[in-house]
Amino acid sequence: MFDKLRNYIEDRSFHFQYFDSKLDVVNYLELVILEESRITLRYTGGLFIIKGSNLSVNKLLDNEILISGHIQSMEFGGR
Repeated sequence: MFDKLRNYIEDRSFHFQYFDSKLDVVNYLELVILEESRITLRYTGGLFIIKGSNLSVNKLLDNEILISGHIQSMEFGGR
């Protein structure tokens, strides 16, 4: 059990999970664009672009963000 907790705490990889019409993104570096139809995040590999409508941020932490709204697409872009 402690090994799983340590792995969770020490995990620095970028990843996301979509559930209940919400997108949870972990280990992003910077919030680049925040608009109702587009949210762009920078991560170590480049840009992560979320497009949709009525997008909003429900939770904003140093390395985690929770986005809700009607998500139509998610894209990975260059730096």
